[in-house]
Amino acid sequence: MKKIILATLSYVFFGASVFAQLKPPAKPAGTVWSAEKAQQWYSKQAWVTGANYIPSTAINQLEMWQANTFDPETIDKELGWAEGIGFNTMRVFLHSLAYQQDPSGFKKRMSNYLGIADKHHIRTMFVFFDDCWNPNPKIGKQPDPKPGVHNSGWSQDPGRNLTDKDYAALATYVKDVINTFGHDKRILLWDLYNEPGNSKRRDQSYDLLSKVFTWARQTDHDQPISSGLWAWDMTKLNTFQALNSDVITYHEYEEPEKHLRILQVLKTHGRPLICTEYMARRNKSLFSNILPLLKKEKIGAINWGLVSGKSNTIYAWDTPISDGSEPQLWFHDIFRKDGSPYKADEVDFIKQETKRD
Repeated sequence: MKKIILATLSYVFFGASVFAQLKPPAKPAGTVWSAEKAQQWYSKQAWVTGANYIPSTAINQLEMWQANTFDPETIDKELGWAEGIGFNTMRVFLHSLAYQQDPSGFKKRMSNYLGIADKHHIRTMFVFFDDCWNPNPKIGKQPDPKPGVHNSGWSQDPGRNLTDKDYAALATYVKDVINTFGHDKRILLWDLYNEPGNSKRRDQSYDLLSKVFTWARQTDHDQPISSGLWAWDMTKLNTFQALNSDVITYHEYEEPEKHLRILQVLKTHGRPLICTEYMARRNKSLFSNILPLLKKEKIGAINWGLVSGKSNTIYAWDTPISDGSEPQLWFHDIFRKDGSPYKADEVDFIKQETKRD
C-alpha cells in the first residue's frame, strides 16, 4: 500500500508524541482493553509472523470472496507454501459488497478459508474497510490486471461517500461477521480499517473509522481489535487509532533506522505491537534487516505479499512497467505462481528466523 514518505525524523517524533498524549476525539462504545490485558493476551501468542495474503488468482478482495471466483484449491496450495517457511499468520482483506450480495454464502466462504488456514497452522487477521487504490467498487466480474501496474484492480471499501442507509448496512455487516466468528480461535485479531485517510481522503475517513470501532465494541468477541497507523501527519486519525486499539498495529516500509524510531515511539503506549505491513525491497525494507529487528523487539511481522499474481505487487507503487515484463527487483511478494521462491536465499533466511526454539 502506498506510503507517505517521512519528511524528517524529528517530525516523526513530534507527530507520534502528540497523538500519544492527546485524549481521543471520541470514545467508542464498549471498553478498550487495558494495556495489562493486551500484554497478557500477547504473552500467550507465538511470535506473529506472516504475510498479507490474496490468492494469486484474485485481482482484489471481491474476486477472492465472490462465490464464482472463490478459489479454495489455490488458497490451500499457497498457504502450504507459507506454512513451509514458518509463517503462522495471514492478514486477509474482506469486502462489504461480497457480504451484502450473499451474507450466508460469504460467511461460509470465510469459514472455508479459516479451515484451510488452520490445516496449515495459520491464524488470520481479517480486515474490514480500506481506503487504498480504486474507488467505487462493483460486484460481479472484476477487471483484468493492467500490465505492469501495482494493484491495478484493488478496490477500496466502501470507497464512496456514505449515506445513513450505507452506514446502517455496513454496521450490519461488521456486527454480523464479528458476532459469527467472535470466539473463533482461528482468528488472531480484527483489523477494522486499513490505512484510513489514504487516497487523499485524510480526515474525511474519521467518521467511518470511529463508527467501525463502535460497531465492533458492540459485538461479542474474544479477539483484540485494531486499526494500523501508517501516515504520521494525520494527527486526528492517529490519535483515535492509537488510543482505541487493543493492540497497536502499524505499517512501515522504510529502512531499519526509520523503522526502529517508529516502533520506539509506539512502544510508549505500553501495548503489544504488530507491524502489519513492511518489506519493500526498493526502499531497503527487507526480510534480512527488518525481520531480525522485529524479532528482537518482540513485535509481530506481517510483510506485504506472498505469491506473485493478479495483484501485480511485484511492481513498485509508482513505477509501472508498461509491457508487463518482470522487474529486475521485485517490490513485494516471496513466491512465483509455481511455488518457487523469487530469491532462494531470502526464503532460507525467513525459515531460519521463524524456526521455533
